[in-house]
Amino acid sequence: MPAPPNKTAGRWYRQPILWFGIAVFVASIAGCVWIIVASARSADIPLPTSHTVFGVPASAHSSAPAAKP
Repeated sequence: MPAPPNKTAGRWYRQPILWFGIAVFVASIAGCVWIIVASARSADIPLPTSHTVFGVPASAHSSAPAAKP
């Protein structure tokens, strides 16, 4: 005679893949918080250059003045 089905075997807290998913989610949230905290601690100092950096002007005044009509 087969054994009766175990009613607690299918519970969500007994599924190891679910715990793994929760651990990965918590680790990713902790990593995001760490990146935000680390970036808030460092200063965003301007570069001492007058030419473009990666194609982006270093200041708003580096473009040619507008032509007057």
